[in-house]
Amino acid sequence: MRMRNSMLVALIILWLATTLAACGITTGSQTGLTVLAGSELQDLEPFLDQIRDNTGVSLNMRYVGTLDGTEMLMAGEDVDLAWFSHAKYLSILEGVNNRIVAQEPIMLSPVILGVKESDARAWGWIDNPDLTWSDIAAKAASGELRYAMTNPVSSNTGFTALVGVAAALSGTSDALQVDAINSEALQTFFKGQVLTAGSSGWLAESYVRQQDELNGMINYESILLELNQSGQLTEPLYMVYPKEGIITADYPLMLINSAERENYDTLLAYLRSPEFQRILMERTLRRPVIPEVTLSSQFPDQLLIELPFPNSVEVIDTLLLDYLNEQRIPSHAFFVLDVSGSMSGNRIQDLQTALNNLTGADQSLTGRFTRFHDRERVTLIPFSSRVEDIRHFEIDDSNSESATMEEIRAYVERLQAAGGTAIYSSLQEAYRLAEEAYQNDAERYYSIVLMTDGENNEGISERQFLEFYQSLPAEIQAIKTFPVLFGEADSRAMQRLAEATGGRVFDARSASLSVIFKQIRGYQ
Repeated sequence: MRMRNSMLVALIILWLATTLAACGITTGSQTGLTVLAGSELQDLEPFLDQIRDNTGVSLNMRYVGTLDGTEMLMAGEDVDLAWFSHAKYLSILEGVNNRIVAQEPIMLSPVILGVKESDARAWGWIDNPDLTWSDIAAKAASGELRYAMTNPVSSNTGFTALVGVAAALSGTSDALQVDAINSEALQTFFKGQVLTAGSSGWLAESYVRQQDELNGMINYESILLELNQSGQLTEPLYMVYPKEGIITADYPLMLINSAERENYDTLLAYLRSPEFQRILMERTLRRPVIPEVTLSSQFPDQLLIELPFPNSVEVIDTLLLDYLNEQRIPSHAFFVLDVSGSMSGNRIQDLQTALNNLTGADQSLTGRFTRFHDRERVTLIPFSSRVEDIRHFEIDDSNSESATMEEIRAYVERLQAAGGTAIYSSLQEAYRLAEEAYQNDAERYYSIVLMTDGENNEGISERQFLEFYQSLPAEIQAIKTFPVLFGEADSRAMQRLAEATGGRVFDARSASLSVIFKQIRGYQ
């Protein structure tokens, strides 16, 4: 009896300790803090135990995209700390800036352009102190520079690059103002962006796969250095630091919960210590923030000139919307949508809500920037036992009340669930349509989204589809498929499909379909 009681007490103590730690409450000599963190900080996971052992503070990292994290902070998300690649936008955004109790930079990584060494040499860019962002834009406009960059709405590298390039091309050394934005020059620069992504890590992986068709990438210096050391590149990337300057990510650790000030100070003391700064430099290839640590020889011997960051939300909003509506290469997105019988009820309603949100029904911060945009083409391909009523839409006005947006919503509301699940036959049709569209307009960024809640039980098989896919011209095989897992979808089959086409799987079983569709927009 006593043994049972002892076991019961032990279980209760264990449960209490786990619960309190999750809530950020001290148990014994350790404290657990919740951190809202940028997805690029996942490479710090191997150091979390070391940080805990040296500080007594355990960090519970919740990884999110930049705009998603911003929106969560605006909504009053209950977290102790926030940690993104920079806090410049957060610091000027009303509703977030007053939540930041304190912030200190932890490490540094400039957002720069890496160019294949042979091209950099041929263009006279090697050790050229007079190289400007305008020179880079000219190479992009000529078609010689074809580079990868993340979507500024979804990832901090793309966002930081957009802000930096806009500041450099404005011709002023002051903080950028709306009337100084040189839209024509920016449009010229972004003619060279032929690969996009929603995260800097996935962008690097895609660059490796497509390095024969690309000759440059905008990313963190740390990622470019890592790629050069990885052995995955046929040719190293030369780091370009234009004359006007760049913007450096300084990864500030932000205190949100003032009650955790003491633990925050303890963390800062360790994270900024010479010991840990050297570890970060050597193992993450980010620069130290303290002068006591000498920069290692693996970093370019380059003076970093910082471009001014805008001090106005209006400027940021204008930059992002102009990029989406006017400056980037326009996209054509194909949505292959499962409307089989298993989608009836809440599932078809969730799908309709997710699509309607992309027409402007979602007025949140993330919703504003992830909706369909001007110049974009959208093809909806619903399927069950066979492909249903295919519809093509050209977005000439992204206002939520425009005729095109109303037309899309009316079409989506008519979707009904019935029949079997012909996944691969429907995907085959999507590639046929994409090939036809490409032949008529090669100057677009094409992508395919496949949303399904079940396994293939009609039409051609996975093997037959892959045989068809491999018979396509190289430029059509370069069109990626992004499968969305929903309901009872076959995760292994969808992962194989993503790997075969160079895409990425999104899981709507642990997040709402609306959230997933917004995330996918960073890859379109």
